[in-house]
Amino acid sequence: MAHRSQGGLLSFAMLILAFDVSGTLASPKIGNPVKSATFLSPEFVLGPGSVENRYYSNIDFPRGHVGIKSFHAEVIDDSGNPIALHETYLHHWVVAKYYQRRGMAENSDKHKFQLSDYKLARNGGICQGNVLGQHFGLGSETRKTDTHVPDPYAIEIGNPDEVPEGFEEKWLLNVHAIDTRGAVDRLGCTECRCDLYNITVDEYGQPLRPGYVGGLRCCYDQTQCKVQQGYGGARRSLYLRYTVEWVDWDCSIIPVKIFIFDVTDTGKRLNGSTGHGPENGCQVEYNVESCSSANAASDGCIDVKRTSLTMPVSGYVIYGVAHQHTGGAGSTLYGEDGRVICSSEPIYGTGKDVGDEAGYIVGMSTCYPEPGSVQITSGEKLLLESNYNSTQKHTGVMGLFYILVADRTTNSTNFLYSPIHIHKNIKVSTPAVAIVALFGLAMAIAVGVISRMKKGREEGYQPIMA
Repeated sequence: MAHRSQGGLLSFAMLILAFDVSGTLASPKIGNPVKSATFLSPEFVLGPGSVENRYYSNIDFPRGHVGIKSFHAEVIDDSGNPIALHETYLHHWVVAKYYQRRGMAENSDKHKFQLSDYKLARNGGICQGNVLGQHFGLGSETRKTDTHVPDPYAIEIGNPDEVPEGFEEKWLLNVHAIDTRGAVDRLGCTECRCDLYNITVDEYGQPLRPGYVGGLRCCYDQTQCKVQQGYGGARRSLYLRYTVEWVDWDCSIIPVKIFIFDVTDTGKRLNGSTGHGPENGCQVEYNVESCSSANAASDGCIDVKRTSLTMPVSGYVIYGVAHQHTGGAGSTLYGEDGRVICSSEPIYGTGKDVGDEAGYIVGMSTCYPEPGSVQITSGEKLLLESNYNSTQKHTGVMGLFYILVADRTTNSTNFLYSPIHIHKNIKVSTPAVAIVALFGLAMAIAVGVISRMKKGREEGYQPIMA
């Protein structure tokens, strides 16, 4: 009995050393080194007013079972020089995971990705079909938006257990860029106003629905926005340069799920629907009407759009960020009880330099909650709010919200979950030493008491019960 008591107290004292006075576990870090690589998209050529909106399959991407830690992208020319947003507006770039049947030839036609030889592996978001199914993506804000996933979390890819039998994992890139050099209305071109593109049918040759005045259906690939008469800007070769950081996967990494919410989501779902349309939930974009003088006096000309969303799983929020277009005034995701899960604000440029273009959103603020501090439960009703300045009309704006969710946190992880990392991060504070000293004293007293009890029993005495 004495040996068991001493061993238990000694183990407890050793555990105390791994904690500071508050009792929280030292932050674990991923032991694998962070790797980084920079890739280029296929070349696309733009002249004044022209549009690139293509899909590229089987792009260069980290291979194997790894955890993505960050993803950055920007448009550059053929000399590697970054391109300013007031010259080529990056409407968006998205990267999506898909599975391709082994032995199939590559196909860059996005309309054929619904065939049985291809399976889109969408994120955990709740939009219908393949709408907003990407794993990564931003827009004009890409240069100044933090995308780092903190330790010990990462976005898991390349898990062989998740790949359907007979298929292999690959990645798809969509780049939507608009050359606004010489444009008669630069903002109108970036907002895809149909009258500036002289468009009456969409990219499938179908007439635009009544009342559709601007958005993605009017600035599809190879369309042309109106430029000033006689403007002579040259065509040029451009690329999307993207840099990915990752670590090799191991059991010390906590995976996160990607959720993308859309403020236009009405919750409607049609059986068998894989796309978006006026009858489906996530419309992806919407218009903001200019405010009246009465509105200006009452709400300061801020258009507020809200929608209710149901969270499909439980978990802890690790990261959050909104995606908005020019005119955006911030977006907030609320919990069912009204608590703020994350609020993300646009960063507007103020100059002419690349990354600081006046009038453009060049970044979005992000949320990195303390692990375990922001929890969402399965079935919880969330409220998404997207705000836009409505002093003028805006077409084709977006109100998306990205969050990363883990099913556990460092505080809820077993003490022995990543033993290699714990001892490297031990910090023994003065209060902790004092606590250990007290437990050492308690251990010595306990040992003495146990010894006396044992001796008493051997001499025929009984312990006194208080």
